[in-house]
Amino acid sequence: MKRLTATVHGRVQGVSFRYYTRLEAQRLGLVGWVRNERDGSVSIVAEGQEAELQRLANFLHHGPQGARVAQVEIAWSPATHEFQSFEVRWL
Repeated sequence: MKRLTATVHGRVQGVSFRYYTRLEAQRLGLVGWVRNERDGSVSIVAEGQEAELQRLANFLHHGPQGARVAQVEIAWSPATHEFQSFEVRWL
């Protein structure tokens, strides 16, 4: 089990990025969260099998229709097992 921590920059708010990220993460069997940030980016923390996390990372590079991803920052670490599901969070 691994943890992916990502920040997605570009036109990623107001295009259902959180909604579709949650759907994709749930489809892949991942746990964690996604939220909009005040600077216009979207942050993601996800845990699960490395192959499924890589699939989520691939999704983050293009996002849903209407999104224009300019940059994705990704960090990998060991899973902490603190999550039970994948949810949308708010500041």
